[in-house]
Amino acid sequence: MAAVWQLCLWRWDLWYRPLLLLVVGYLLQYIGHRCEGNDMGEVVLVKRLFGRPYTAVSPRYAATNDCDSAHYPR
Repeated sequence: MAAVWQLCLWRWDLWYRPLLLLVVGYLLQYIGHRCEGNDMGEVVLVKRLFGRPYTAVSPRYAATNDCDSAHYPR
């Protein structure tokens, strides 16, 4: 919202604030995903395109085979 507001007011001299907010937001997202043990959404997309292995859901929250067979018959 800060970037849109500054753009509407033509405050180009304050260009660093929206950039700083964007960088801090991605940094917090990265730290959160590292703590959970899974990859960020953008990283999953790139790894998927190149055929690399990725972790979309944290192993901590992934269902085990026992739960899968009990709740979801195949």
